Amino acid sequence: MVDEQFRQLERELGLLLRRAQASSASISRDVHPDLEPAAYSLLALIAASPGVRASDLAATIGVGRGTMSRQLARLGTLGLVSRRPDPDDYRGQLLELTDEGLRRFEAAQQARRAFLRQALTAWSEADIEGLATQLGRLNTDLAAARRAH
Repeated sequence: MVDEQFRQLERELGLLLRRAQASSASISRDVHPDLEPAAYSLLALIAASPGVRASDLAATIGVGRGTMSRQLARLGTLGLVSRRPDPDDYRGQLLELTDEGLRRFEAAQQARRAFLRQALTAWSEADIEGLATQLGRLNTDLAAARRAH
C-alpha cells in the first residue's frame, strides 16, 4: 500500500511540476518578453527579501555561483534587478528589484493569484490553507533531505 501511495504522489507531483513549468513560462513572458521561465522564481525571492546576497540566493535555490551570476546579469540587462555593494563584504553584492522590475513582478503576481482564485473557486478557505501548509511542509522536508543527501 505504501509503495502505491508514493507512486501516486510521484505522479501527482510530476504533473504539478510540468504544469508549473508551463505556467512559469507564461508568467515570465508577462513580466518581460525576454525573461526566461526559471528567472521568475529569482524575482520572487528577491522581491521577498530585498537586499539579499547573490550567494545566499544561489544556496537557497541550489545552483552554483556561476549560474546565479549569469541569471542575475540577464535580469540586470532587462532592467529588472539592481545590484549594490555589500557594505559588510566587499566581494558581495546585494540585490533588489528595480522600480520597473517590482511593477512588472507585482502585475504578474496579481494575474497568477487571480488565476488560482478562479481555478480553486470550489475549494474552501480551509482547503486552500491546508494545501499551502502541507506544501510548505513538503518544501521544508525536501530541502532538508537534499542537504542531508
